[in-house]
Amino acid sequence: MSQPLKLGIAGLGTVGTGVVKIVQKHADLLEQRSGRKVVISAVSARSRTKNRDVDLSAYAWEDDPVALARRKDVDVFIEVMGGHDGPAKAATEAAIASGKDVVSANKALLAHHGQALAEAAEAKGHVIRFEAAVAGGIPVIKALTEGLAGNQIRRVMGVMNGTCNYILTRMESAGLPYETVFEEARQLGYLEADPNLDVGGIDAGHKLSLLAAIAFGTKVSFDAVDLEGIGRISIDDIRRAADMGYKIKLLGVAQMTGRGLEQRMSPCLVPADSPLGQLPGGTNMVVLEGDSVGQIVLRGAGAGEGPTASAVMADVIDIARGTRLSTFGQPARTLVDPIAAQATAPAPFYLRMALSDKPGALAKVATVLGDEGISIDRMRQYGHADANAPVLIVTHKTTRDAIDHALSRLPATGVVLGEPVAIRIESV
Repeated sequence: MSQPLKLGIAGLGTVGTGVVKIVQKHADLLEQRSGRKVVISAVSARSRTKNRDVDLSAYAWEDDPVALARRKDVDVFIEVMGGHDGPAKAATEAAIASGKDVVSANKALLAHHGQALAEAAEAKGHVIRFEAAVAGGIPVIKALTEGLAGNQIRRVMGVMNGTCNYILTRMESAGLPYETVFEEARQLGYLEADPNLDVGGIDAGHKLSLLAAIAFGTKVSFDAVDLEGIGRISIDDIRRAADMGYKIKLLGVAQMTGRGLEQRMSPCLVPADSPLGQLPGGTNMVVLEGDSVGQIVLRGAGAGEGPTASAVMADVIDIARGTRLSTFGQPARTLVDPIAAQATAPAPFYLRMALSDKPGALAKVATVLGDEGISIDRMRQYGHADANAPVLIVTHKTTRDAIDHALSRLPATGVVLGEPVAIRIESV
């Protein structure tokens, strides 16, 4: 009979307690599926006295996660504390140095230090698994590293932050402004302690950088992700986009182009009838495109106790079975430094602006766009009761640089009121 696989869990918040519950509830199932018992030896968290609605009495307690990582009765160190530095980093490094395998749900840690951690672990013949760090319960890491290993990946795309998707879909369904729904999300506990991690696109950007490393064989390059949050999206944008057959999503896109690796996390318009356009509430969706398989769509819960703990346990079971994979799908020493794309691939853009209601106003705007090589695909003007005429323009494919140059010139026309809005339209 194989020896039990002994776990040490650092962090007993939502995810950590979820892992404990799965181990306790499904002990027989885990043994049947992995061929050996999976047990918890010890745990660590900031407070021993907090009520976590789970029995921890059978496990040793360590106040210091680094001490937990060094315990001789721990085979797999499970890091679900969060944070890209401090205790999470120190404990993970200690676990690797002590000869442990690591399972992590910490996208920030891996986005900032994944290359160094992977090299250290692989040099010792150990693994770092992080299915739970990206898109919660969706098995996207396994899809890329295993199921699609025979494909050249063309594009990775998706909605990877449930809070932002909740805010945008709630704005649309309830007709509420961003500020109102933001506060609603805060009251419901959907936002991180630092809300900008969510609404600023940082959390989702961490996830995108990890997927890009696996998909394109590059070192993780979070600093090269072009980040734009959802704070500037208005209820008018959501309504006008819907009128033209689109939905607005905080969309991550990574693709290797002739200009280098393009990584961006920004609001985009997607067709309303597409899988991404129909994605509701806090759900996540990742779209993977390979040269042989075509397009694969993965959809599911992107956060929460059950889904994220499920992803942690998937990695634990692989380790129990003896499955040994490189952290990013190929040996870390073979990953190359990415060349960041200096410009994004051309795409259509949605432009919203208010014009003075006087003859020739549209012609002046069209002239500026034409001077920058931007052609208009379609345009819509809305009825108005004052001197401001709301106008929507959808362009043919163009570059973001051309759009930005045009926007910078529009105030000089004397007919554009306020600041125009430009949002990329992504093909899906």
